[in-house]
Formats: sequence, C-alpha cells, structure tokens
Amino acid sequence: MKVIDGIKKYGSEYIKPLIIAIVFAMAGSIFTIVGPSQLSKITDLISKGLFGKIDLTKVMHIVIILTAIYVAAAVLSYGQGYIMATITQRFTQKLRTKITEKINNLPLQYFDTHNEGDTLSRVTNDLDTVGQSLNQSLGLLVSAVTLLLGSIVMMFTTNIKLGTTAVLSVLVGFALTILLISKSQRYIYNQQNKLADVSGYLEEIYAGHDVVKTYNYTNQAKQEFTQLNDDLQTNVWKSQFLSGIMQPLMNFIGNFGYVMVSVVGAVLVLKGQISIGVIVAFMIYVRLFTQPLSQITQAFTSLQSAQAAMKRVFNFLGEAEVEADADKQTLSGAKGNVKFDNVEFGYLLDQKIIKNFSMKAKAGQKVAIVGPTGSGKTTTVNLLMRFYDLNGGKITIDGVDIKDMPRSNVRNQFDMVLQEAWIFEDTVRNNLVYNQKNISDEQIKAATKAVDLDHFIETLPNGYDTVLDDSVSLSVGQKQLLTIARALIRNAPMLILDEATSSVDTRTEEQIQKAMDVLMKGRTSFVIAHRLSTIKNADLILVVKDGEIIERGTHKELMAQNGFYTNM
Repeated sequence: MKVIDGIKKYGSEYIKPLIIAIVFAMAGSIFTIVGPSQLSKITDLISKGLFGKIDLTKVMHIVIILTAIYVAAAVLSYGQGYIMATITQRFTQKLRTKITEKINNLPLQYFDTHNEGDTLSRVTNDLDTVGQSLNQSLGLLVSAVTLLLGSIVMMFTTNIKLGTTAVLSVLVGFALTILLISKSQRYIYNQQNKLADVSGYLEEIYAGHDVVKTYNYTNQAKQEFTQLNDDLQTNVWKSQFLSGIMQPLMNFIGNFGYVMVSVVGAVLVLKGQISIGVIVAFMIYVRLFTQPLSQITQAFTSLQSAQAAMKRVFNFLGEAEVEADADKQTLSGAKGNVKFDNVEFGYLLDQKIIKNFSMKAKAGQKVAIVGPTGSGKTTTVNLLMRFYDLNGGKITIDGVDIKDMPRSNVRNQFDMVLQEAWIFEDTVRNNLVYNQKNISDEQIKAATKAVDLDHFIETLPNGYDTVLDDSVSLSVGQKQLLTIARALIRNAPMLILDEATSSVDTRTEEQIQKAMDVLMKGRTSFVIAHRLSTIKNADLILVVKDGEIIERGTHKELMAQNGFYTNM
C-alpha cells in the first residue's frame, strides 16, 4: 500500500484538526515576520533622537504593539504544537490498534513465512518513528515554509537591493541541502529495514538461547549479529551524516548572509538610500530566512523517516486477510462425527502436501495419526481447525461442511493440547480459565484434581492466585498438565493432542497419559504421537506417508499386516 493511500484510509478523520494546526502555525509565523518592521521603527526613532529628543511615547507604543505580536505568535505556536501532538499520537494509537486487529485477521500462512521480529518491529519501532517524526516535523515544516516565504516578501518590500543580496547568498546553500535530502532518502528507508532485521535476529536468538549455548553457537551468533549490527550502523551513519552536515551548512549560509547584508547595507546607508533601522530589520530577516531553511531540512529528514516507517506499516496493513465468516452456519452441541472426504491441500498450489485424504471418525472415538516427520500429520489437524482452507475435498462435523461454519465456531468444537505447553504470565486461575465465562472454583479444582495437579498448586505461595512469572519454576510436565486441565474446564466436544508427551520423561508421561485418558473420555479425539503407549489403544490408527493414508486399522490389525506401521 502506498503511503498516500494509507494516510487517506487511516488518517482522514484528522484532516480538520490538521488544517487548524496549519492555520495556527502560519498565523504564528506571520506575527513573527511582522516583528522586525516594528524593530526597524524603534531603531530609527532612537537614531533620530541621538541628536535631539527621543519620542518615548511613540517608542512605548511600538513596544506594546511588538509585545502583543510576539505574545500572539507564542500562543498560536503553543496551540499548533498541542494540536499536532494530539493528532499524531492518536493517529499512531489508531495504527497500533489496526495492526493488532490485522494480526488477528491474518492467515496462519503469513506467520509461517514472515519473521516474528519483523512483525514486532512494525508495532514498536516503526510506529514510534511515525509518531515522533510526524509530531516533530509537520508543524515545524508549515511554520518554516511560512517564515521563509514571509521573510522573502518582507525583505523585497522593505528594500529590493538588500532583499536580492540576502536571497542570492542563501540560494546556493539551499540547492546543496535539497541534494543532500535526496541522497539520504535511501539510507533512511534501509535504516528501518536493518533495524527490523536486528530486532528479529535478537528475538530469535534469545528465544532459543539454550540451544545456542548447547551447540556452542555463541561465537557464530556473535558474528552474525555483528554483521547485522554493522549493516545497521552503516546505514544509520550515512543517513545521520548526511542529515548532520545540513545544520553546519545552514549556519555557514546564515553567517554569510549576515556579512553580505552588512556590507551592502553599509554602502547604502553611506549613500543615504536606507536608514540604520532597515539594516537592523534585515539582520533579523536574514535569521528568519536562513532558520526556516535549516528547519525545512530537519523536517524533511524527519518526514523521510516517517515515510519509511509508514510504508512498512501500511504494507503490513495491506496484507491479504482471512476470508470473512459472514452469514455462515453455526454448530452447537456437536456430537463429534468427523469426516474427511478426498481432502487435498498444499501451501503452494503446485505442491500438494495432503492428497486424497479420506477417513471417518465416529463420536467418542480415539483416532491416532502416525507417520514419519513431514508426512502431513500436523497439517491435517490444522485443516480440521480451519487454520488453512482446503484446495480440494471437504471436511464435515456432524454432516456440516466446516467451510460453511465460522472459523470461531469450528474452533469452539475443539480443545488442543500441543507439544509446547502455552502458559502466560498471569495467575494459575486465569491460565486455567482462559477466555471462559462463569467458571466456578469447584470446576477449576475438579479439573486440577482429575490431572493430579491440585496438590502442587496448593503448595504455591498464593495457591490458585499465584502469578506464573519467572519466580515460579514449572517443569515441562507441570505445564502440560495445566494445559490439560484447561482443556477439561473448557470441555469442548472434540480434542486434538499433538505430540503432547514427546517432551517429558517416561514417569511424567505416565502421569500425563492418565490425565489425557480422563480428558479423552466421551470425546472424539485426534492424537498425533510417535510413542506406542499413546496410540496402541486407539479405535482407529491412520498411518500417513507423503500426505496419504497408506494403512489404517487398530493396533492389532496393523501389526498383523506386518507393513509400514509394524516397521515404525
């Protein structure tokens, strides 16, 4: 999505307050421009009075006018700053909200193909850059442009010769500044991308810190980080260097303008063509003329950063979303009859992972799916949960095609216990009740007792109200038992167990297996596992290889066939 299109789509409601802020900025700058003309009058009055009598009444009258002008300029400038800070932060807040909504609406495939750190960088680094840059640059740019144009008008109105001298002495520097801005654009955009690369790499390395240490990959990780960090430093240095030399350049141009105005002004005073007050006014006009040039370059640099950040944000917001679930059939009180009918699927259309997959699971049955790594076992349950949509065939629950059901309704029919137990930093109670309403303490305790976890929870400092943070040490098995208890509390009609015991020792596996037996009672269950103890009592075992069911039956039947399952 282009930046302009993104601003129109997400920032249209801020146009009116932005216009008001622009008007305030312009008005404040106009008052500032008028000031030097009054100073010129005071200077001339005092100059004339040096050889006679100074008209203090006129001087005080001009001072009062001048004070009112500068007070009005300050109030308008404050108003402009307040409005700009408000709308930029609200705009940033809106984008952050939209990104959060977007994350929830993106297909799982997006996260399979994009770096997590890059996505997080758009929510944090990029949005912070947008808010800060827009707040600092928009109002400043408007004020600076108004000061620039206004000072040019006032200079040529006051004296054409001095006005021409001041403008020509600055134009060369302004041309150099524009050249520098154009050169720095590429490095500023690369800076945001390189920052995202560093953030993504750090997130990945620290998340897998144990693996890095175990495989003695520390030195290589340092080298890779150093390379990414050096790339970031190079782009930041180039963008900052080009931006940094603008200020000294503008200072030189301003000082050069002062010198030229002083020299030419002195000649004109000696010829009697202008008064000293005109020179005083022009010294201020030169400052008002060169200062905006410096501010404009700073504003453009800041806007370039905002543009680069907004481009990344709007590109993310423009990603294709999951198809909406409007006007679809809902299922309540499911029995748990599941049917796969010639299901086909591939992450890429020309590369099928699941082929001609057909099976039936009756309500309350335990179905085990086994096969070598990469055979499509987890993909099968992902299709069942509608994390992905099929390329062909259909899946039905109690005769209803899941494609005709809202995704949320499909997922309400299942509980999941995965290989990695997901526990978040909150109380034990909230972890168990997660997103469920009207759950009593009795239900919670019954679930933990069923999985033999209640005694452990009672030993925690605050029992069920203990916050599971870094100060509470939980084993892998205890985390897994918590997720099983969570599934018991939710009590969905069907259950998916994906390698739920693969990360624990044999003794813990027995405890988890007992808990899972309680969990699976009366539910249609789909179990993905490699261990024989987990699947041998299944009502139906599906042996999957290269996305196809090559054998099916009970453990006894498959062993009698002396085929692929037996070898496994």
